[in-house]
Amino acid sequence: MTLGAFSISLAVSDIQASKAFYEALGFSVFGGDINQRWLIMKNGNALLGLFQGMFDKNMLTFNPGWDENAQPVNGFDDVRTIQQKLKDHQISLETETDTQTTGPAHIVVKDPDGNVILIDQHV
Repeated sequence: MTLGAFSISLAVSDIQASKAFYEALGFSVFGGDINQRWLIMKNGNALLGLFQGMFDKNMLTFNPGWDENAQPVNGFDDVRTIQQKLKDHQISLETETDTQTTGPAHIVVKDPDGNVILIDQHV
């Protein structure tokens, strides 16, 4: 499967403090809106999402159809195809998407240790 760009999405308690901390580590704001309490930060190819009050736990995030610069890529696996492949492997999904739709959609799955994985397609 081709899952697309990878990032870590962190559930933070103070977006300003987290922004300052990760800037000190060499990250810079790449996207988002601090007034809406979410930012995407980047350091080289490393992507980090900071989300205050949006998620309960940290999670791994993949963006089918995007590279690490949020640019469209050709030849990616649609989230609906990924969903079916996971089901074919008897992997339960926490959140499913409607297979009758196209374009942006997301699914959520947990690994055997309960780590949350968001597969979030924007194209």
